[in-house]
Amino acid sequence: MTKTRAWLATASIAVLMAACSPPSNPAGNTDPAPAETSAAATEQTESERLYAWFAELFEADLARSPQQQTGLGRIDDLTAYGQWDDVSDEAAEATQQRRIERLATMRERYDYDALDRDARVSYRVFEYLQETGIRQYGFRDQTYVFTQMFGPHTGMPSTLIGQHRVETVAHAEAYISRLAGIGPIFDTLIARADARAEAGVIPPRFAFEYLLGNTRAVITGAPFDDSDAVSPLLADFTAKVEALDVDDAVRADLISRGTAALTETVGPAYERLLAMFERHQDMADDRDGAWKLPRGEAYYESQLAAFTTLPDLSPQEVHDTGLAEIARIHEEMRGIMEQVGFEGSLQDFFEFMRTDPQFYYPNTDEGRAAYMAAVGGIFDRVRGVLPDYFDTMPQGEMVVREVEPYRAAGSPTAFYSSGSLDGSRPGVYYANTLNMRNLPIYQMETLAYHEGIPGHHFQLTLGQEQEGTPMFQRFLYLSAFGEGWALYAESLGKDMGMFTDPYQDFGRLAYELWRAGRLVVDTGIHSLRWSREEAIDYLRTNTSFTEEEITREVERYIVWPGQATSYKTGQMRIQQLRDFAQAELGDAFDYGEFHDVVLTNGSLPLAVLTELINDYVEEKRAGSAE
Repeated sequence: MTKTRAWLATASIAVLMAACSPPSNPAGNTDPAPAETSAAATEQTESERLYAWFAELFEADLARSPQQQTGLGRIDDLTAYGQWDDVSDEAAEATQQRRIERLATMRERYDYDALDRDARVSYRVFEYLQETGIRQYGFRDQTYVFTQMFGPHTGMPSTLIGQHRVETVAHAEAYISRLAGIGPIFDTLIARADARAEAGVIPPRFAFEYLLGNTRAVITGAPFDDSDAVSPLLADFTAKVEALDVDDAVRADLISRGTAALTETVGPAYERLLAMFERHQDMADDRDGAWKLPRGEAYYESQLAAFTTLPDLSPQEVHDTGLAEIARIHEEMRGIMEQVGFEGSLQDFFEFMRTDPQFYYPNTDEGRAAYMAAVGGIFDRVRGVLPDYFDTMPQGEMVVREVEPYRAAGSPTAFYSSGSLDGSRPGVYYANTLNMRNLPIYQMETLAYHEGIPGHHFQLTLGQEQEGTPMFQRFLYLSAFGEGWALYAESLGKDMGMFTDPYQDFGRLAYELWRAGRLVVDTGIHSLRWSREEAIDYLRTNTSFTEEEITREVERYIVWPGQATSYKTGQMRIQQLRDFAQAELGDAFDYGEFHDVVLTNGSLPLAVLTELINDYVEEKRAGSAE
């Protein structure tokens, strides 16, 4: 029987476009006129007028972002296809002015009370994004330009390799053009990073070993040296060009010109970047937290507000919540110890799980292949029970891949990459098989549910597939919602009858414990002035993760203040809302309906999600009473 969704708000929330004007589009700095200036607007409802305005803003922003166009699979504009986004300070200031003007325009021109339910959600999310962007812009000078986690030194090659399609000679020409454009982008960002370093905004010393290694990896192999290896960019470009149905002479000419762009522009640009990293390495020290920055305390509070979408949370509140959750999860883990008959302390059990060979595949090609095959089997099993828990499931496919060697160092254990809107590129569950000791078998199941199905793949793909929703919303990723959902999806696996093996169930608890530890460690580092070593020691004592993974994760938290707090904050809110709905509705509670309210409204600030669930429960109760 088809369940009614009359009460469902269908606004999906999506990534707000970066709204940076490429150099070739100087006229793109202004927004289109509000929709009510159109003669046809007089025949529209207030919701239609607002959506029309959102659509115009989305297209204007998209025109300013060649990289977003590529990500969405829009490659018809061949000029844009050969460009990068504008990273200048002028472009960033223009984006900030647009935020201010858009917020004022929406409040002045559109009547919130006259909007339908869906449009009200859209209004509130757009409002939240502008307000958050305006606030965060004030701390732009407190952020690191390059880190081991993110930056154009790996991001630009990833865009070319993972997103830049070469289906025609013109597409190959655009690839070459982008290679030639790397140098100017790097020069702008090197100057910015130099200025911030002089002002005291510089990553800690440990980050530079990763930065130097990951950067050097991009220009290792042909055509940059005489080794037998081929560099990632040349290998990618050559493979894509060789797949074209063109004359050999055309193919050879393209490869020759691409190789020239690599040797004449890309190589020297990366060498300049490496020289900067070496200068900054000499300037860096071992202070790790945001507190060391010129406006560190205020900056960190703004980061917490942005990542949790809850502006009133203090660092101490977050820290104390983490401590309480760790104590609770430790007790549940002791129950697993009793179930498997382990004798000893919880720390002894952690060490057993870290070191016993039964929990690890060998660090060989055969071990990696076996791990990837086992992950595929997990997804096959969970797909069989999904209809009992989800009314709406994504149409987009998901595939499983290993993280590429050139970016494996410093990458997370596993992560998800969204597919394209047109379906030409599937979503990808990536496993980092660089060191199989970081992929214990007992964590395999919970990782799969978090990063893949029904975690990030469901949340992100369903958001993209909500037709009729304003486009700006369909690609939004709010970390508290997205990561909160993915962590909730881990525990949902237990509800769905998964985790039948007690060690896999321990893995579920181990990952929840890990996210609770993040609340403690992130605030410890950035507010309570913990050192990197203190944070590592805390997680080594209180979690089952390996020394290498703990170290890599702590280093991630250090260069990305606040982000790590989003997981448990979001998961706790979603779980609390489900507990509330189940208690209020009793036998009338339905998993599929609840998950539709959560997921088919896209990525939401937690306050907005709370209101939607409250509305759902109230209307469901009213319908039952009739």
